[in-house]
Amino acid sequence: MKSLFSIFLLLITTHVFSQEILVVNKNTGEPVFGVAVFNFSKSKSAITNLDGEVNLDDFGNSELIFFQHISYRLFSTSKSDILNQGNKVYLISSRQSLGEIVVSASKFNQKKEDVPQKIISLDSRNVQFSNPQTSADLLERTGNVYIQKSQLGGGSPMIRGFSTNRLLITVDDVRMNNAIFRGGNLQNVISIDPFSIQNTEVTLGSGSVIYGSDAIGGVMSFYTKKPNLSYTDSLKFSANANIRYASANNEKTGHFDFNIGLKKWAFLTNISFSDFGDLKMGNHGPDDYLREEYVQSNNGIDEMVQNKDPLNQNPTGYNQFNFLERVRYLPNENLFFDLGLYYSQTSDIPRYDRLLRYNNDNLRYAEWYYGPQKWFMTNFKVTRLSSRSNLYDKLKFTAAFQNFKESRVSRDFQSELRNIRDESVDVLSFNLDLEKQLSKKTEFNYGLEYIHNLVNSEANELNINSNLSQSTVTRYPNDSNWQSLAAYSSFKYKPNPKFVFQSGLRYNHIIANADFNQNNQFLSLPFSESDINTGALTGTAGITWIPNNLIQWRLNASTAFRAPNIDDIGKVFDSEPGSVVIPNQNLKPEYAYGGDLGMFLNLNDVLKLDLSTYYTYLDNALVRRNYSLNGASQIWYDGELSNVQAIQNASKAWIYGFEAGLEINFSKELTLNSQFNVIGGTEEDDQGMEVPVRHVAPSFGNTHLIFKKDKFSLDAFVNYNGELSYNQFAPSEIEKDYIYALDSNGNPYSPSWYTLNLRSEYQFNKSLSITTSLENITDQRYKTYSSGLVAPGRNIIVALKYSVL
Repeated sequence: MKSLFSIFLLLITTHVFSQEILVVNKNTGEPVFGVAVFNFSKSKSAITNLDGEVNLDDFGNSELIFFQHISYRLFSTSKSDILNQGNKVYLISSRQSLGEIVVSASKFNQKKEDVPQKIISLDSRNVQFSNPQTSADLLERTGNVYIQKSQLGGGSPMIRGFSTNRLLITVDDVRMNNAIFRGGNLQNVISIDPFSIQNTEVTLGSGSVIYGSDAIGGVMSFYTKKPNLSYTDSLKFSANANIRYASANNEKTGHFDFNIGLKKWAFLTNISFSDFGDLKMGNHGPDDYLREEYVQSNNGIDEMVQNKDPLNQNPTGYNQFNFLERVRYLPNENLFFDLGLYYSQTSDIPRYDRLLRYNNDNLRYAEWYYGPQKWFMTNFKVTRLSSRSNLYDKLKFTAAFQNFKESRVSRDFQSELRNIRDESVDVLSFNLDLEKQLSKKTEFNYGLEYIHNLVNSEANELNINSNLSQSTVTRYPNDSNWQSLAAYSSFKYKPNPKFVFQSGLRYNHIIANADFNQNNQFLSLPFSESDINTGALTGTAGITWIPNNLIQWRLNASTAFRAPNIDDIGKVFDSEPGSVVIPNQNLKPEYAYGGDLGMFLNLNDVLKLDLSTYYTYLDNALVRRNYSLNGASQIWYDGELSNVQAIQNASKAWIYGFEAGLEINFSKELTLNSQFNVIGGTEEDDQGMEVPVRHVAPSFGNTHLIFKKDKFSLDAFVNYNGELSYNQFAPSEIEKDYIYALDSNGNPYSPSWYTLNLRSEYQFNKSLSITTSLENITDQRYKTYSSGLVAPGRNIIVALKYSVL
């Protein structure tokens, strides 16, 4: 009996004094991985795991314990004080950005200073303070990503002169790009709910070795919030509720999320709904942007009516719903199982730039809108953080299924025929990523990837008077498929803390099949199917060198590629007034060869300067050019005689640029941040002449003066954009003169512009905060380059957040 009592007492004692604590970011509440924990003599030490937890059993209750991380200020306290604070330690971020941890460069955590490419990072705290309406707006506020908008429900990123299907989007390590991502403007990024984002990383420049096709100009990696475990036998519950209003488009947004954490299981639910009205433009700017008239249908009769308020962009309003559910299971400290369910759906979205087109004296379209844009994804991930295997130390396996639905509906002015085209894409993907530490100085990453896309496309022509419909040419060949199989490896050598060398190789094999028999009853193509079976080898090599505490150098060279997808080989659509794009079976991958050089200067954390320059050569570029069908240069499409075009490997492009970032810390409370980008580029036209590249944005940037003290933050900032003259326009932009201002010669051009803005946040207590913004204070009327939509005029934004911790 005495021995049993002793065992019982030992178990009780072990349970009481076994102390696991959580180390978190004081501002964001996020767990901090890799924190060194030690006593004064350093005779006792530990390190926090991926979820920020660490065991303090070896430390005495009154012993002074130090917490050190390169991205945070050194913190010390006693074990007893930590236990009195609920087993949590709160760290304050330092101003040294080089110590940040990034994931997107290799799929595993590594120091930002070790990566030879430039990576922009935003955490949930940045997202909350910037308070964006969509994830496209969030990207724009980095100062390095340019956003084009054809309609309010959209936002097409441009990075370093590339856009659309030459940029890659990932969500929780799963690529969002699918087989119908097009060369025209893409709106898929708005499917990602800003309220669900834990952090975002934007890799500037090629990412093909890790991510494969499409990652030519950059990679936008979104990581959603993770469920938080309690690490104890007690249930841990937390919740957040947000509401937001914006005056420029009468936005009304509501958001709610909650977390249930158990010792080994955690569940996170995230729900958002936004309703946006028509967007109002500013008072001061080009009259060419005014919405003077629009089409109104009464009893089936179309008529053009005068807009009572030409500043109101009628119609642009829409609404959106987002849902996220994540589940985490932790059987032990080295193994995680994660399940995610993602769903996003919009209402119909008016395609505003198409509704601006005229046909002689009348507006061309009575209707042109996107049907509901729907995105569903489920992914299952297994993460192993340590292993004794000879093959790997860390492992990630990700399996994902996605379904994309989109549609286009259009009807000409006073026409009884409505064209309806529906698309659906099913995507199945598998990724295996591994990391092996070969020595203290050498690290090896490698992996495999398989992706399968199945494309379904339907089309019909509906008579709105008789309600009878008939089949018509589909946008894509129905039941077409696109597959990718790849293997990659990367090597990292760090002989000392001052120098890092990284290199990598990837081989990708692409198979695409499309059957045109269904569409041939309308098009009479000289072929009935298309089969692409091709491979691509890409590589990268780069160094980072930190000779002293003052300066860091980055040098990187890489190749990248984009394989033809179903959009390239099989699409049929009206690309511009009087032109139609038809399929082309003779396509090869396009390749990019580039390099960039960067310098980061840090003067005692008071002044920081980040400079980068880059150059990219694009060969075999897939571009839209004039074509012929059975010897004819024109065919009838949707009731109009149209010039025949097709995507072709018919061009080369040269793109270059310069980026400058500045940070001045006047004091702990007052900081100046500024970012500026200059981009240039030319490509070959169909006559072999060099002309401007379509997606090279004007010079742009922003400057922020930020004051933070205690519970109050204030940000006074300027956004600015240079002019693109008529002579700097790509030929395809000249043809879209209806979206641009006109110069003194009557030619389209994109004027320069600036906005003055003010944003503030006040944290009443741990639970309640308010964010207010006054954007475009001087009420400027302007457009971002290539946009049909005019940007918001003076805009008042108010957001409230309430948290249960």
